[in-house]
Formats: sequence, structure tokens, C-alpha cells
Amino acid sequence: MMLHLVRMLCFLRRYAPGLVAVGVFAVLALPAWTATSRPVDDSRQNIKPVIPGASRYQEGKVFLEHADVWSYKEQPGVAAEEQYQLLVGSVVFRKNDMFMYCDSAHFYDVSNSFDAFGNVRMEQGDTLFVYADELNYDGATEMAVLYADAGKKVRLINRDVKLETDVFNYDIPGEVGYYNVGGVLSDLQNTLTSLEGEYHPDTKDAFFYFNVELNSLNNSDTLRMFTDSLQYNTETHVATLVAATRIISKDGEIRSTSGTYNTESGLADLYKRSLVVTNRGNTLTGDTLFYNRDLGIGEAFGNMVLTDSARSCAMFGDYGFYNDRVDSAFVTGRALAKEYSKNDTLYLHGDTIFAYIDPADTTRVMNVYHKVRFYRSDLQGLCDSLSATERDSMMYMYRHPVLWSGDRQIFGNVIHVHFNDSTADWAKLPEFGFMAEHVGEDCFQQMSGLKMTAWFNDSTIRHLFVEGNVMLIMFPMENDSTYNKYAYVESSIMDAWFLNNDIERILFTPETTAKVVPLYLAKKGSYFLQKFAWYDGIRPTSPEDVFVVPQQMIDLINSAPPATVVKRTAPVRRSTPEGEPPENSDKSAAAVAESAEEEEQQEESSEPEDETAARSEQ
Repeated sequence: MMLHLVRMLCFLRRYAPGLVAVGVFAVLALPAWTATSRPVDDSRQNIKPVIPGASRYQEGKVFLEHADVWSYKEQPGVAAEEQYQLLVGSVVFRKNDMFMYCDSAHFYDVSNSFDAFGNVRMEQGDTLFVYADELNYDGATEMAVLYADAGKKVRLINRDVKLETDVFNYDIPGEVGYYNVGGVLSDLQNTLTSLEGEYHPDTKDAFFYFNVELNSLNNSDTLRMFTDSLQYNTETHVATLVAATRIISKDGEIRSTSGTYNTESGLADLYKRSLVVTNRGNTLTGDTLFYNRDLGIGEAFGNMVLTDSARSCAMFGDYGFYNDRVDSAFVTGRALAKEYSKNDTLYLHGDTIFAYIDPADTTRVMNVYHKVRFYRSDLQGLCDSLSATERDSMMYMYRHPVLWSGDRQIFGNVIHVHFNDSTADWAKLPEFGFMAEHVGEDCFQQMSGLKMTAWFNDSTIRHLFVEGNVMLIMFPMENDSTYNKYAYVESSIMDAWFLNNDIERILFTPETTAKVVPLYLAKKGSYFLQKFAWYDGIRPTSPEDVFVVPQQMIDLINSAPPATVVKRTAPVRRSTPEGEPPENSDKSAAAVAESAEEEEQQEESSEPEDETAARSEQ
């Protein structure tokens, strides 16, 4: 019997040196009846091993912890590294803190590798579990590759995280698992699918590549995310965007190539020119975006663009704030509003633009503060502040407002403009109004009064009604297209109609004084009414010009408002909304001119020539 034991130990030393100690302990563990039992063939001997104690943290070493049955048979002609030991029943391997279980295994002792079969399980602590039907462990790379039978999946469970795939690779030293045949990862918040992916149980970071799709598991949410590359943390539920990504939900859509999105809180930090589409259809774009999906609040920094397709308008600036819940927006830093409902676009600039919904009637209000300038090919203007209301389609211009249309200029203390389908159809100057039109050289048609209302047809004036202290200077054109005289008229009320921008008919009431002065008898200063000013030098001339604020405009805004000139008082009668002339008009322009031409004495202007000329150059 002792000879038999010696032979067996020699055999183990030659073909399985790593298990010599195993064999020794196995022999010592044999029951006493072995000595009296009948000898059997060594090659067919099944031994229940007992594993000797040793450090389980040897670098690159895997240990056999348990097997119900161990057997070995040398395979002639097979290299030593390909010779394997057969392990059957409750097989347990250990690599550091990783335990690997199976029903049976082939253990390649020379290469420190093994193949595991049946009910394969990997465990690390009490948090990481991997289940499969087959496992191949390579001792050289320390990589475990797990396979599933047809119709089944390899499953990784790490607390609340579950990963499923057909083939799963696990780098034991690196503590990272990955797949490249398609897989699904889910936690309590989301499910993610991709063609390739990797998962780090220690950091809870997951990386997904190719046809990546994220779906929320929240039944009350509709969150979906589509991209080709994504980083996701299963503990924080934060997705890091590293490629072109679409995030779709019931609240709208986010498009970005860089940033983070918290799928639990709905907070997004987005970079590299990202876009948010709200459920209203509005879009918010910026170089950097901070967006709270749950509150519908977005902040944009750098080249901000906010579009409102329903209203055919957009806002631009260096910084913008938008609240989708109440449909309000704030823009500053080269702030610009565009209105493009018609073929021609309106460009409106100010230091700050604030748009909101009036809770009283749910209509939109837009306020523009300080150094306001706007441009459209048929209408230009400036003022210190402006308010546009959707309720009545009105635009209110405050503090030194000036309007231009063609060669005409209007200014006053306050200007109210009414729009019909984005086209100005009438304007009112309720406190003081002054209208001027350049007709040639130093000749300007001029009109002023306490209250002025003008009606337009396609931005061309068709009717003008002036009330209170009306003063008028007209330069009638001669047959040779020259100007050699002007008419000065004072009245209480004036009603004028225009055709192709030329005066077709004009009525004054109740009393009118007038005179006609040949230009060769007049001082140049008498060509102008007292409050005449020509602001063509600060007029916006292009969309880009709205951002240019001349010093003259700043000086104008900071100056006192234009004062009214009161020379006479008379009962004031309002024009009808349609601008129909008064029924009791008693003098026409022809009558005024005829009466004036009969005056022999010419009255000189009381204003110095140089002062009036200086104002005309403004």
C-alpha cells in the first residue's frame, strides 16, 4: 500500500506539481478502510481534494478552493500547458476577492487557466454577481469570458444594476466588464441598450457605443435618449454626452454633443452649441445651456437664440433666460428681437429685452429698455424705451421717439404705433408731434401740433390729422421742379389726405392765418418751425446698424423732451377712426394760399438763422 502511495505522489509531482500538497492532504484524508480495500487503476482514481492554506492574493494566481471530485489523466502528445485536470461537483475557484463557481471545470494548472461549465457564477463581496452557462478564464490576461446558452443571457447584478448580454468579458484586475455583441443595462431609473458597452462596478460608471438608446422606467415620464456614444453613472443617474445626442420627453427635446443630463432631476448642463426645443415649439440655443426640464427654465450663454415659430419672431443676445411654463424671456448683451411674419423682417435692438405673458388677458408683452433702435426697409425708429403689446397690436415709444418712413420723419414726446398683420397702419403722438419731410436742398415740409395722428397704407401715409396749435410750412414745387417760395400756416385743426406721398387735399378749421414768402425775400432761418430738428444722422440704415448707438442719440435721449409751442387755443375736435374730414371745415389749402398771396407785407422769422440751420444739420 505504501508503495502505491509513493507512486501516486511521484505522478502528481511530475504532472501536477501545483497539486502535490492537495494530493498529500487528500491521501491523509482517506478513511481507514482504504488500506484494506482492493487496489484500483491509478489513472481512474477519483480523489476529493483538500486545499492547503496559502495567500489568496498572489499576483496573477488563481486558486482551486473546492471540488467534490478531482481526476487527471495524461494526454499523450499534448503540450504541458494544454493538459488539464478534471474537476466535478461544486467547483470553486478564487482570484483575490473574486469567487467563481460551476458544476464542472477543466483546470489548466501550467497556464493558471480554466474552463467552467454549468451553473457558472462569479461573486465579489455581497454586491457583484455574474451568472452564465460557461466561463473561460485566461491566466495570462486574467480575463474571464462568460457565455450563455441559446435563448439565455449572461446576467450581471450589482445591487440595483442589471446587465444582460450574450457574451460578457470581465477584466478581474481592472474590475471592468464589457460586451460587443449587444447588451442591456438597467437600474432603478433607466434602461440602456447598445451594441457595445462596458461597466465599472467600483465607480458605477458605464460606457455605451453604437446605437445607444436610453429609456426611462418612470411610468409618468416619456424620457428617451438616442446617441452613438454615452457615459452613464448608475448611482447618480447622470448621463454624460460625448457625441451628437437627442433627448426626447413630453416636455420637449434637447440636442447636444457635449454636457451632462441628470435623468432623475431633469437638470442639463450643455456645451458646444446646444439646442432645447420646448413643448410650445420654441427653441433655445446657446454656446452654453443650463436647462431644468421639470421647471421648463433655460439659461443660455454666448450667441443665445430664442425662436417662437408661432409668433414668427426670434430673440438674440449674449445672455438669455427663458421660462417655458409662463412663456417669458429675458435677453441682454447685444439684445436683438426679430419679427419676420411678413416678407420684410423687423430688427429691434436695446440694452435689454423682456418678453412675457400678461396674466390679466394671457396676451404677450415685450418691453425694450434703453437706447432702442429698430430697422425695417419701410420703417425705422429710435427711442429710449419701448413696449409692444399683443393685446391691442400696439407699440409704445417713450422718451424722444423718432420714426422714419421714406423721406418723412416724425418725433414727439411719445409715439404710439398700431400694427395690422405686422404692418404699421396708424401712429399717434398724443402729447406733441412734429413731422418733417425733406423735399430738396434746405427745403423741408414741416408740421407740428399738440396731438397728431397719421394713417398709413402699406407704410405710406394716406391721412394726417393734427389738433391744437397747428403750424405748417410747405414748399410748393414749381412746374420746373424747383422751389422758390414757402407757405406758413397756423390753425387749430388740420386734416390732410395724401396720394402717392403727395398732399391731395388739406383742410384747416376753424380759423387760419397764413402767408406765402418768396425764398429770395426770406432768411434761411425762417424756413423752419421753431422745434424743427432733422435726425437723419442717427437713423438706422441697415439691420447691423441697430447695434450702432451714436453719441448724438445718447445726447438726444438725455436731453429734455421737446416742448410744445402754444400760440393760440381753440376747441379741439377729434377725427373719426377712419380719418374722415370734419364736416364744418371751412378753408382748403387753396383758399389759404390765395389769401396769403394777397398779403403785401412779409413777416420775418424771429429765430436767428444760424440757430435754425444748426438744428437742421442734426
